[in-house]
Amino acid sequence: MRILIADDHDLVRDTIAMFLEAEGMAEIVSVEDLDAAVKATDETGRFDLVLLDFNMPGMDGLQGLERMKKANGSQPVAILSGTASPQIAKDAIAAGAAGFVPKTLGAKSMVSAIRFMAAGETFVPYEFMQQADAKTVANLTERETEVLRGLCEGKANKEIARDLDLQEVTIKLHVKTLCRKLDAKNRTQAAMIARDRKLV
Repeated sequence: MRILIADDHDLVRDTIAMFLEAEGMAEIVSVEDLDAAVKATDETGRFDLVLLDFNMPGMDGLQGLERMKKANGSQPVAILSGTASPQIAKDAIAAGAAGFVPKTLGAKSMVSAIRFMAAGETFVPYEFMQQADAKTVANLTERETEVLRGLCEGKANKEIARDLDLQEVTIKLHVKTLCRKLDAKNRTQAAMIARDRKLV
């Protein structure tokens, strides 16, 4: 199995390579930026899997993913990141990435994820994506989420307004909007939905 690791941090490249070599993976090539990754593919042929650091030089967001996918032909290319948000992970998958690998992943999980993606599957860590879903379900704004929290605590509009230093009429508007977004008939049902989905 040939794996290409492209990351501008020596330590990250060396650590991942060490994980993989310990598992007996045949050939690991590591480079420090996108240009070097494309060059390595041009010179030595396609890799079974390419891991691209989202924030390294040359990436330019997900445009780098597109460039690497062309260079690696039909073989999988995945995004590696220590800072990217779950939304970026979703965008990367939508753009055709074979997966999204947080740098915080443990050695065994990292190796499993790499085997999985090299076999043609898509890898996204469930718990990492759950963080996002909990915060963005129903597309509630931060303020609406705060109001929703107040509803879940059984507070009246007046109390929520006082807590958030807002006018009561503003809270009423937020309640109306979040009920619509959650498809709830009233504030009580909104609070129940929020608890069920663990929104607050």
